[in-house]
Amino acid sequence: MFVDRVKIHIKGGKGGNGCVSFYRAKYITHGGPDGGDGGKGGDIVFVVDSGASTLMDFRYKRVFKAENGADGEKKNRSGADGADVIIKVPAGTVIREAVSNKVMADLTKPGEKRVIIKGGRGGRGNQHFATPTRQAPRYCEAGKESKEYDVILELKLIADVGLVGMPSAGKSTILKMATNANPKIAAYHFTTLSPNLGVVRGKFSRDFVLADIPGLIEGASEGVGLGLDFLSHVERTKVFIHVVDAGAVEGNDPVESVRAINAEIEKYNEALLERPMIIAANKMDIPEGEENFKRLKEAFEPEGMKVFPLSAASNQGIEEILEEAAKILKDYPRDVILFDEDYDEFVDEIPEDLGSFTVTEVEKGYFLVEGVGVEKMIGYTNIENEQGFAFFQKYIREKGIVDALKEKGIKDGDIVRIYDLEFEFID
Repeated sequence: MFVDRVKIHIKGGKGGNGCVSFYRAKYITHGGPDGGDGGKGGDIVFVVDSGASTLMDFRYKRVFKAENGADGEKKNRSGADGADVIIKVPAGTVIREAVSNKVMADLTKPGEKRVIIKGGRGGRGNQHFATPTRQAPRYCEAGKESKEYDVILELKLIADVGLVGMPSAGKSTILKMATNANPKIAAYHFTTLSPNLGVVRGKFSRDFVLADIPGLIEGASEGVGLGLDFLSHVERTKVFIHVVDAGAVEGNDPVESVRAINAEIEKYNEALLERPMIIAANKMDIPEGEENFKRLKEAFEPEGMKVFPLSAASNQGIEEILEEAAKILKDYPRDVILFDEDYDEFVDEIPEDLGSFTVTEVEKGYFLVEGVGVEKMIGYTNIENEQGFAFFQKYIREKGIVDALKEKGIKDGDIVRIYDLEFEFID
């Protein structure tokens, strides 16, 4: 079964908590702090599997959670890092954040890896908080949470040349003629219910991948029939071969059929019609074919689209069409058409409010202040000079840290620690 779009939930692992511990041994009852650090949480990693061609496996598993990091332990032992989750996808998979629909990654190369969510950092153990004046800290850091997302996986086939056109125009027959592919072929609409790929080899200046995109109908860009499911697969195509029933076997006017399909492609993504298009007038062995072939040339060659006669039934005309496609590809960039990645916040752990902080009395007369904004302020402020110390005093008053300490019952002479800075409180 061909599945090309699924929604899954992914979550990185939480970092392990730091440990509060003190060294103990025979004859040593008041050893220093030896609490280890928590392990890092596992990452969510997507990998291109060259053996996969569908997203079918995701129909049965929709939630992927990386392992949490283990807590730190005594004797300075760090907790183990959480195991990463490796998610295998076919080449051509686009990963979108479900709420914003922004592209997080476009994976096209075999073996390509991409970390979509990084696991949370492990918390530091109490060994990191010892100072000459406070040699027995009884606190540690908690591990950081990681992000989680609902994401959409979309498989967009990677093909150099795409066969498009109305149902029963003969696309699958052409694919079979040109390649070793063996698509299902029958005399009724929508024989092809999923895209088929084949490789055109040997006869032209370069090998290229040819894709049979299932038949489009009017209204496809608005979801009529299976239109949207099929249209997504033309987005990486460099050259279109528009197969049209020149014999009008189905009763459709060939010129109008081409215009109708091109209109649906344009509505879906107008940039697609800027790519080269060849028109294959199929079923030329039918009497009406010659007249309609002339009409197609008069209508579309002035617009820059070459029209070639073709009889898939008698295997005539396919060489000229494929040769023209190869000629266009010769001057076309060889790189796969990529989707711009426009979501750049997905690899970090959960961002903390820079303005938030916590005040904890870890023991009588000893207070701990923590917060991302406070930590950053300490990192770029030089407390040793007068200007820096004045900025520090102003910051902790304006942010409400002094008021919060008073609410906790701090008194003059008590000790306050803000990460690596420790000082005596004087109101």
